[in-house]
Amino acid sequence: MLPPLRETLVTTERLVLAPPFRADFAEWADLRERSRTHLEPWEPVWPSDVHSKADWSRRLKAWHSSWRNGRAHVFLIRRQTDNRLIGGVSLTNVRGWPAQAANLGYWIGADHQGNGYMHEAVGTICTWAFQILDLWRIEAGTLPTNKRSQRVLAKVGFEREGYARDYLEIAGKREDHVLFALVRPTMQR
Repeated sequence: MLPPLRETLVTTERLVLAPPFRADFAEWADLRERSRTHLEPWEPVWPSDVHSKADWSRRLKAWHSSWRNGRAHVFLIRRQTDNRLIGGVSLTNVRGWPAQAANLGYWIGADHQGNGYMHEAVGTICTWAFQILDLWRIEAGTLPTNKRSQRVLAKVGFEREGYARDYLEIAGKREDHVLFALVRPTMQR
């Protein structure tokens, strides 16, 4: 059974991962806008009304619908010490048996890089996915030049599995990606 959206909190020593809600809009929009130069090279082209209330409403509707039907689980990442929003992590394209797999995505505000937050959030959400969603595999792709992201995945235990040509559209152009996967640890099988 899927965890209820409003009751889901995933915590670590320093972080709280929680689904996004209407009240998160202003802080989310501010962090993403301040981090625009940092984020845009790694993401699909942003819509013309990015960070507007209409954009946020569309995202929330899609995210909440996907959560309810078990297809995606989007989380915002906050520091425990001050409840400050620092980024996000998501499990999308969730597939049930026989695949029991999902795709991992993540982002962090420019001012919060280099503190180990993303390693902590990614590791924790993967454990949550194996235990709560009963996933077997979590897959991720990075641009070949995104060495920081590749280090995060390696620290969590992801292994490189391949190279996909023209895998995703990033910043308005089809881009190759290095593909990684994390398989459920033996003790959880």
